[in-house]
Amino acid sequence: MAINIAIDGPAGAGKSSTAKLAAKALGYIYVDTGALYRTVGLYSIRKGIDTRDAEKVIATLPDIRVELKFVDGSQHVFLNGEDVSEAIRTPEASMGASNVSAIPKVREFLFELQRSIAAENNCIMDGRDIGTVVLPNADVKIFLTASPEERAKRRYKEMIEKGQEADYDEILSDINKRDYQDSHREIAPLKQAEDAVLFDNGNYNLESGAEELLRIIREQLKK
Repeated sequence: MAINIAIDGPAGAGKSSTAKLAAKALGYIYVDTGALYRTVGLYSIRKGIDTRDAEKVIATLPDIRVELKFVDGSQHVFLNGEDVSEAIRTPEASMGASNVSAIPKVREFLFELQRSIAAENNCIMDGRDIGTVVLPNADVKIFLTASPEERAKRRYKEMIEKGQEADYDEILSDINKRDYQDSHREIAPLKQAEDAVLFDNGNYNLESGAEELLRIIREQLKK
């Protein structure tokens, strides 16, 4: 039986970066489910489709082939054969992901892919509804969060370091908007599973956050 660790939490809390390090330390595969929704959103954006238009987004699904490939434990996302791992990391793709993830047919489209990966591999899977919907029987569930202000600060720093233009107030506004959207959608809203451990990652850097995440996982696996 594969061991599955489910990590949920809001955008920009550090789920991906800390989970990647924890997965590497454990020798597990790391699966970022948000990347799958970003990929569907990216396809719609490239086609000039409003990602809030469910009917039009659903109509594109037969034309989309999303694949996850793992190279040395690192996840790469492919859209119809193109590696879009970098292209899906824009604020536009992030909001697109939030919009398309509220569409039940999109969730169904990606659901089996997520479940099959978890069934076949020891993995740490992160997203918005992993512990509540995708892997309700996960061995360990963690709700990883940080304040909107801290998340905006990190995103601002990351963009500046990449030489991109960044506006802190705009980033904070986008984060608050996304949080509201993710937690108020009708289908699989972002929320902490009843049996999930709460981990506030706001006061940790990347390395110490990953260490704390590992500590929680190991402690929970002993139970």
